[in-house]
Amino acid sequence: MTPTGAAGTPTTPTTPTTPPPPTTATIPAQAQAQAQAQAQAQPQAQPPAPRWLGPVALSVVVPAYCEEQRLGPTLDRLREHLDARLGTRPADWEVIVVDDGSTDGTAAVVEAAAAAEPRIRLVRGDRNRGKGGALRLGVAASAGDRVLVTDADLATPIEELERLDKALAEQPVAAAAIGSRAYPESTVERHQSALRELLGRAGNRLIRAVAVPGIRDTQCGFKLFDGDRARAAFAASRLDGWAIDVEVLQYFRAQGWPVAEVPVRWAHQEGSKVRPGDYLRVLGELGRLKAGGLAVAALYLLAAVLLYHHLWANLGGGYLADAMQDQNQWEWFFAVTADNVSHLRNPLFTTYQGMPDGVNLMANTVMLGLSVPLTPVTLALGPTVTLALVFTLGIAVTAWAWYRLIRRWLPAGRAAAAAGGALAAFAPPMVAHATAHPNFVVLFMIPLIIDRALRLCAPRTPRTPHARQPRGVVRDGIVLGLFAAYQIFLGEEPLLLAALGMLLFAAGYAAFDPRRAKAVAKPLGLGLAVAAAVCLPIVAFPLWWQFFGPQSYHSVLHGEGAGNSPLALIEYAGRSLFGDEATADRLSMNRTEQNAFYGWPLLALGTAVAVWMWRRSAVRALALAALAAALLSLGPVVRVPHTDVVLPGPWQLLAHAPLFESVIEGRVAMICAPVLGMLLALALDRILSLRPGPQRRLGLLAVAAALLPVLPLPLPVRDREPVPEFISSGAWKSYVREGEALVPVPLPDPGAADALHWQVAADFGFPLAGGYFNGPWGPDRIGIYGATPRHLSNLLRDVRYGAEPPKPIPEWQEQARRDLAYWKAGAVVLPDQDRATELRTLLTGLLGVEPERVRDVWVWRVGPA
Repeated sequence: MTPTGAAGTPTTPTTPTTPPPPTTATIPAQAQAQAQAQAQAQPQAQPPAPRWLGPVALSVVVPAYCEEQRLGPTLDRLREHLDARLGTRPADWEVIVVDDGSTDGTAAVVEAAAAAEPRIRLVRGDRNRGKGGALRLGVAASAGDRVLVTDADLATPIEELERLDKALAEQPVAAAAIGSRAYPESTVERHQSALRELLGRAGNRLIRAVAVPGIRDTQCGFKLFDGDRARAAFAASRLDGWAIDVEVLQYFRAQGWPVAEVPVRWAHQEGSKVRPGDYLRVLGELGRLKAGGLAVAALYLLAAVLLYHHLWANLGGGYLADAMQDQNQWEWFFAVTADNVSHLRNPLFTTYQGMPDGVNLMANTVMLGLSVPLTPVTLALGPTVTLALVFTLGIAVTAWAWYRLIRRWLPAGRAAAAAGGALAAFAPPMVAHATAHPNFVVLFMIPLIIDRALRLCAPRTPRTPHARQPRGVVRDGIVLGLFAAYQIFLGEEPLLLAALGMLLFAAGYAAFDPRRAKAVAKPLGLGLAVAAAVCLPIVAFPLWWQFFGPQSYHSVLHGEGAGNSPLALIEYAGRSLFGDEATADRLSMNRTEQNAFYGWPLLALGTAVAVWMWRRSAVRALALAALAAALLSLGPVVRVPHTDVVLPGPWQLLAHAPLFESVIEGRVAMICAPVLGMLLALALDRILSLRPGPQRRLGLLAVAAALLPVLPLPLPVRDREPVPEFISSGAWKSYVREGEALVPVPLPDPGAADALHWQVAADFGFPLAGGYFNGPWGPDRIGIYGATPRHLSNLLRDVRYGAEPPKPIPEWQEQARRDLAYWKAGAVVLPDQDRATELRTLLTGLLGVEPERVRDVWVWRVGPA
């Protein structure tokens, strides 16, 4: 190891001095803030004023508590090895022993060693705090270019330092190398008892799974760090116990500093203070460390439960009032997927709707990423419970994911980030979709994808010039590809909109900071290429099935009025605290598509924050992305409110582009929700940092005035249409045989899809003619909602909604028979409903036979039997 600090013999100050802290250039602002907060919240004993030896190559930090018996030989071994390997000059090494409030002669042993060797120093704590507190003091007192942390018993011999040093030399961008006992190449020279080893391994696996996946041995006390990064990480730490090892590794991972894990020799030492139960203490400490974040998660979950509490209170007969027919459809999606999985059928296709053509499930929003793993829940508790779980947990976890993204990438405290995450997930457009569209509620993968993309753009600090493509780029690209693949199985349209939002942000950032954009172009491009190489093989076949498989379609036409009115951006949604249902209904396609409605106070706050912090390139890019998204959401034409003026809209640029041609353009405004959440977090963090006074009160009042009007109200629930007794009793089995379809009257479609609930209640005992799904129509295979209409289905629909029943003529009777034969109908079923008499008269005339009254329905036998 070659010292990188000043060489030669340093002068010794006459006044005791502590080593200088790392410069602000080497410590992130977040770490400085955390260190300051820690110092204010928990004052610790400052290390005494030892003689400062100046910059050194290596600092060895040894925490010690009541180690009088073992410490003397340990210090002798350290001195002998370090002298032989590094040199005997003062700048070559130092050993810092932290006496953690020992009650024996530990301090005296260190003082005696220090008298003979000035490079051995003693730091004393005021009381016993634990390993974490001791390491924090010792690392703060260090001055080494590298810092080695080792236990007082030298269970890992000091000779293993060479392996760790070699690992850092071979991986120039690595910021730490940690000893590991968990590799096959590791050597355990003396084992613990079988029970201790078993409990230790179990505890270590649990810690790995909960805290730092990917690292095999978090608790080995032999770790070599880059000096400045070690001082930053330990300064930001808060734990005093054994869990500091995990906390520091988490910090390194959060900063994107690579950690190398190296197999080492290890031997159990008698008198070791580590007990199997300490692993549980580590988990407890980590829980306390995460208590604030867990409290935020609990608040999000509470908000989600309050939003859906009416549905949870009536799972047996409740139906989301604003869901139209979408709750029936989504419960059917979860149920049919569970049925396909349990019977080992293709989850990408079914003939239970749209008989005989079937439904391309991959071309519909079945959310295979959740519907497949939740199959046991659906089979055991029913699809209504599954849907309620997906809605409730989905919106809460999405808020948590946005919160974590804001905490990581913006200098925002917990309270500010929590408010930003809540706005991103519970904004009015999200709540509108929360009544019917879980694919636009379960968005937790989007912040994870953004986080991984930002990691590709994060600055890399290789230690040597030849390290230009660190392994982190490839790793982040692989993870990004896996995340994108999974999101495709949750919802493709949200991923497309997220990609559009990221592209708008990137364009704005590149315009405002071209030098930075140029610097990140290469790693970002490489990472995206790796992500594509990982993602495409996973989704290639499902996407082929979606676009070219049976019952695939090319695009979905939504007609005029899919864009937002400019007034929709400044008004309030129907389910917001200050909202008016009539106004919101007039300005939107329907209540599930209130895709804007942020309210003018929130937009004004976002604008003010953007102006306030305009110097920051990220704020400029966020503001540009939100403005562009809002303009695109207006659609291909923009009608100026209260006038007859119609202007071309920017959506014309994308309206006919592949994939975008199927997007409801009003949904593009949903991009504004996380942007406003981030701007809110920045503003609130700045406001909370002000001293108590008029400015702070005024700022908090402005935030409250912007958020209060858009607070979501609990989603109302109505009574669900009951399943006919003809279905629930199983009486249908005598009328519909295997291979035959049941034909409800009128046939199920996007306007009336209760028959889908019948089918679920009958455990998919029969297929349905008609249905509510996306499928092809015509020779051009244009996407439509529902099955391809036929003469009989159109006729029944017209009469159901007010048309007079026409007099049957032979041509219509023959067409009715052809339509029933096409559907492979076994029975036509007319439940009690409005205009049931007219429908019964029409069908009797068309079919030439009187129906049977079976329990609570009229039934015509039409199958071959």
